[in-house]
Amino acid sequence: MKKKTILMTVALFLASHGVMQAQVVEEDYDDENEITVTDDQGDEEVIEFPEAMAFELDSLLNLYMSKAYLLEDNDCRMKDVNPVFEKEVYIDRLKRIPSVIELPYNEVVQKFIDRYSGRLRHSVSYMLGASNFYMPIFEEALETYGLPLELKYLPVIESALNPKAVSRVGATGLWQFMLATGKQYGLKVNSLVDERRDPVKSSYAAAHYLSDLYKVFGDWSLVIAAYNCGPDNINKAIHRSKGVKDYWHIYPYLPKETRGYVPAFIAANYIMTYYCEHNICPMVTRLPAKTDTVMVSRNVHLEQVAAVCNVDIEQLRALNPSYRRDIVPGLTELSALRLPQTEVGRFIDREDSVYNYRADELMTKRALVAVNDDVPTYTSKRSSSRKSSSRRSRSRRSGKTVTIRQGQTLSEIAKRNGTTVAKLKKLNGIKGTNIRAGKKLRVR
Repeated sequence: MKKKTILMTVALFLASHGVMQAQVVEEDYDDENEITVTDDQGDEEVIEFPEAMAFELDSLLNLYMSKAYLLEDNDCRMKDVNPVFEKEVYIDRLKRIPSVIELPYNEVVQKFIDRYSGRLRHSVSYMLGASNFYMPIFEEALETYGLPLELKYLPVIESALNPKAVSRVGATGLWQFMLATGKQYGLKVNSLVDERRDPVKSSYAAAHYLSDLYKVFGDWSLVIAAYNCGPDNINKAIHRSKGVKDYWHIYPYLPKETRGYVPAFIAANYIMTYYCEHNICPMVTRLPAKTDTVMVSRNVHLEQVAAVCNVDIEQLRALNPSYRRDIVPGLTELSALRLPQTEVGRFIDREDSVYNYRADELMTKRALVAVNDDVPTYTSKRSSSRKSSSRRSRSRRSGKTVTIRQGQTLSEIAKRNGTTVAKLKKLNGIKGTNIRAGKKLRVR
């Protein structure tokens, strides 16, 4: 097991704030995606982190929305160090969060708080800035289904607020929908479109799914766990725990990642609320340009729009994340194209020019093709051989018959048809040598 030592150079704070002295804190890591927790009996347990907690910050900052609208807060005067607090402080802070969902404290939750406030503190800074783009969308969807607004932090642990996130098992988008579940909740997925990547549509689908899970389990911690590993795994864990429907009771029977999922959710609520207390400065968010949509009834490539309307192609991709190959399939059905509000009029005025721009290069699928019939048909020897063999086979299956004439014998008929008397008898089921004129006789 590797050990990572983090030196906290934090000044001595007032005891009334519950802050401990500067100290060396040791955390044990089996690898980048796991932590080891030791319980009161000294037993060690390895817990797997949700996949998004291993995302590289650089990849998040390379997203268009990050590059265009997020900046480091150069006016922030807080030191980039993580103060360590007494256990009672964390318990008290979690109790103060206005939440319908239970947010209890334990050693596992503490490990996740430590990870967010320590090693992932700069990712938290990014997520606090990016939350200005996404949280209003999440809250509106959750409110529509009458769900607790704390659930808006699920995408923090699902995708680190990366709308392009794809997990190792194929879960996609901010809410990390698997293909089958996404389609079940109305998200269109085909070769050109993946609505799991659409922040608005996926948020409403997620709210619908969470609402359905609550109807099944009636407990938000179980709902959150089921969102991660599926309701079947939760039902199995409940069965193994003799029917007890409590997340912390069925905890030992859950998959490794799910054992860390609810603690990660609690920690996400904590860090997104108490980031200041851990000296984390949110990235500064500039207001994104206002946008609007136009409905297109023809296929259009985003490069056509970018060139003719003079819009950054990366901005178009960020505004239309569900189009997997930069093609808006308007020919299939009326499709929405989201544009900066200032460019909507320009697109309408230049629509024909947009569709015609480099159409032969960008729209390569042919609607009509001619078959080349100038060259004589070529038949290989092998093909001819197969055909001859097939003809012989058919001939054998059909056979040949002759009509017996007056006075003819089996030996005469056999000689005339290149066979033997024995074969003629076998083919026709004849036991003796007597044959009757006028009857049909198979000769092969």
